Amino acid sequence: MLFAVLFFVLAVVSLAFVCWPVLRRREGARGWILAASLACVVLGIGAGLYLFLGAPQIALRNPANVRSDDWKGMVALLVTNARAHPNDSTAWEMLGRGYLELQDGDSAAGAFRRALATAPPARQPYVLDEIGMSLTGSASGEVTQDAERAFTLALRMNGHDVPARFYLGFAYAARRDNAHAIAVWKSALEDVPANGPLHGKLVDNIMRLTAEQGQSPDIGAMVAGLAARLKQQPDDPEGWQRLVRSYAVLGDAAKARAALADARVAMKANAPARTALDQEAKELKLED
Repeated sequence: MLFAVLFFVLAVVSLAFVCWPVLRRREGARGWILAASLACVVLGIGAGLYLFLGAPQIALRNPANVRSDDWKGMVALLVTNARAHPNDSTAWEMLGRGYLELQDGDSAAGAFRRALATAPPARQPYVLDEIGMSLTGSASGEVTQDAERAFTLALRMNGHDVPARFYLGFAYAARRDNAHAIAVWKSALEDVPANGPLHGKLVDNIMRLTAEQGQSPDIGAMVAGLAARLKQQPDDPEGWQRLVRSYAVLGDAAKARAALADARVAMKANAPARTALDQEAKELKLED
């Protein structure tokens, strides 16, 4: 109702602004006809532009009518909520994530910056990570200077920040500072679960940069570390496949077969994982 009243008031003011000069200069029926014609033109142009460039369907939405998969509608509601609660960092974070669903990284970063302004100190490193990741996504994966600054500040506030170290490694590697990138990625490994998807990515990147430096990565130590972690956390299908493959690449068929047997025991309740292990064994020629 409020929006309708505001729209009506704005329309009246706009028409008065256009038509009043005409009525002052021309009196009688001709003046009124000309003023009415101008009013129709203004209203027609305004409505046409709004329908073509605007989003009138968003204005008509309400929470009861928005589907869970209608992110444009959800973002419209999140915008309204954030503006109604400008000092609520959670409202701005929710808006930022809504923009990310629409693949609008720049707008997401702007919303997260608003969240950062009022976020509690303990929450600020995570919001800074959101800013950095939004900017990186907007730049097609490149860690921009603004993103690097956000990650650097996040790491300064929280020395165990894994996302910050993950992305900072790419920033250093892009500048050919491989030693710095490897160091920050190795430090991140200490805080990443062995069965997490990020662990494998970190290991792969460390090995890649080590090889680029002309050094021989200590693959044996990494494989031993992976084997030790799998004993403590055996519910890691990809980790077992990586361990079996690593032993095979190192030329130690006996350890590869032993790891394969351990993996099958650990994955006895996981049919897809057992199938993947069978395929791995076949490709590596570990079984007849």
